[in-house]
Amino acid sequence: MTANSSNQYDVIIIGAGAAGLMCAATAGYRGRKVLVLDHANKPGKKILMSGGGRCNFTNLNSTPANFLSDNPHYCISALKRYTPQDFLELVDRHGVEHEEKAPGQLFCRESAKDILNLLLTECEWAGAEIRMKTTIKAVKERSDGYLVSTSSGQLTCESLVIAAGGLSIPTMGATGFGYEIARQFGLHILPTRAGLVPFTLQPDLKEQLSPLSGISTDVDASCHQQHFREPMLVTHRGLSGPSMLQISSYWNPGDEIAINLLPTCRIEEELLALRKNKPQSTIAHYLAQHMPKRFAQAFNELQGWTGPLQAYKNSDIEQIASLLGGWHIKPSGTEGYRTAEVTLGGVDTRQLSSKTMAVQDRPNLYFIGEVVDVTGHLGGHNFQWAWASGVAAGQDA
Repeated sequence: MTANSSNQYDVIIIGAGAAGLMCAATAGYRGRKVLVLDHANKPGKKILMSGGGRCNFTNLNSTPANFLSDNPHYCISALKRYTPQDFLELVDRHGVEHEEKAPGQLFCRESAKDILNLLLTECEWAGAEIRMKTTIKAVKERSDGYLVSTSSGQLTCESLVIAAGGLSIPTMGATGFGYEIARQFGLHILPTRAGLVPFTLQPDLKEQLSPLSGISTDVDASCHQQHFREPMLVTHRGLSGPSMLQISSYWNPGDEIAINLLPTCRIEEELLALRKNKPQSTIAHYLAQHMPKRFAQAFNELQGWTGPLQAYKNSDIEQIASLLGGWHIKPSGTEGYRTAEVTLGGVDTRQLSSKTMAVQDRPNLYFIGEVVDVTGHLGGHNFQWAWASGVAAGQDA
């Protein structure tokens, strides 16, 4: 393939998000002639809005155990070969100031723009071209690679990388394009659904909890033997906050979620001791010592716990402790892709090489990032997958 022809490239990458830009820089540094295409008007839109505009760009404690996939071993190779420490070194080389908010979770100190600028600078240094506002009309396989028909003309490439992302946050331009290409080439797509997404509630419970909107409290949420101890936030639509987002990736419609509202307490023991030592004390008083006062008051009212503790029998206290330690709710659903941080499911990784991210029987066609069936927990893991999968494909394409 003549590399000097203006419409001929060694590598075309569709998608100018985290994985696509990382892949472009990696391939470019290998001397490949690289073009990144995207229909959006600006690259890295999801990067800019992530982490509240501060971009939680990796997690120092990221391991394969932090990812969901129908084929859990697939992500191990790429994650081992490009680690959080590797990306942190890149961040430090570019002088991006960062801070650790929760254990292992690294955020930009100033703005997510710093990470996007880092990626764009790397692409520039590597000689990778980025072309935005370009619609892909068709992709065809040829004997020497691929023909990509776009709104700005026809392009050819030896290797094609699909980094088009998932379905989450359509307002940022998310589409199902990556899945369409995968289907075109006969790949199996695992069912997709919204992940890391807030829950909606049945009307009666939503109304009962509405006075708590905006209040956050530490909980331990569990579903399908997975549990997360992180804050829960009551919203005017339902339940959100890190614990709810995390457990949403394991939840299926119709499932119950068990929420321990006092994960650090030995509730029954403490209530019995309080009844003995301060018989006039109330459950509301006990709750207010262990959770935000407004939450304690409203939850107490919701349950109708009145009167002093001395009025409660042992069996009553056992029942109350059981409810506080395992408040069972059945969400009506989730807020869906509109607010989901990620898309679960996607291209079945059994058809891809775990070393290069290429399709097994088409070594010049690659799928990376969110479009494949690898989804991380909240807290920087999804970015780490974007970096690792982007580097794996970029080293081979």
